[in-house]
Amino acid sequence: MKAKIRVTLKTGVLDPQGKAIAGALGHLGFSGIGDVRQGKYFEIDLAETDKVRAREQVKAMCEKLIANTVIENYDIDLT
Repeated sequence: MKAKIRVTLKTGVLDPQGKAIAGALGHLGFSGIGDVRQGKYFEIDLAETDKVRAREQVKAMCEKLIANTVIENYDIDLT
């Protein structure tokens, strides 16, 4: 089973890297750029075959290491 995890900053958390990316895109000639928010993406191969147990394991991974839950949200997709 594969876990795909998307981590993003919570609404209201300042995103200086996103602002830097937006500025760089403007300097490169891309127009019409509004707000840019950056995040992280992970793919983890799991030996677990039970979807419920796999989700529990990945949730624990996110809570303990992958995401800073004070300022970040995460979304899990299992395939």
